[in-house]
Amino acid sequence: MSEKLPAGSDLPEVRLPAVGGGETVLGGKREGWQAIFVYRGLHCPICKAYLGKVEAKLAEFAELGAEVVAVSGDPKEKAEAFAKEVGLTMPVGYDLSVAQMRELGLYISSPRSDAETDRPFPEPALFVTTPEGKLQIVEIANAPFVRPELDWVVRGLKLGKDGYPIRGTME
Repeated sequence: MSEKLPAGSDLPEVRLPAVGGGETVLGGKREGWQAIFVYRGLHCPICKAYLGKVEAKLAEFAELGAEVVAVSGDPKEKAEAFAKEVGLTMPVGYDLSVAQMRELGLYISSPRSDAETDRPFPEPALFVTTPEGKLQIVEIANAPFVRPELDWVVRGLKLGKDGYPIRGTME
């Protein structure tokens, strides 16, 4: 089992190929905030519905200076099919390895059958990082049925930008 990332810590920098070319970089210092939505893969209808809702909120995230990215362990072809089917315009990273999933502290599942998918995949997660690369919000699920309410995520991002402290850091 992977160790979970503590709130307030640096998100490990992960580089993934991106649908459409180039790469998607998770974590690290940047000009603005970053909201990273980890999804299970093309096989997951809940992921499709949820990321469709995220896509509809991109303007709100942009107003707050946040880059939104979606990432999965799917190979290129499946990630492209997912982005096309859902109509995603946000960056979509793919080929997240099991080692990278563990580095991010994700729950990892094995496929129930070849009809589901052909490789281990991450369960859903959300990481919101500050421009300094610190984890402001960490939401890691072990099942597809738990997803943060997006209006609250946007509200939390706004509060974070307004100086709301990183919570959950007491040892």
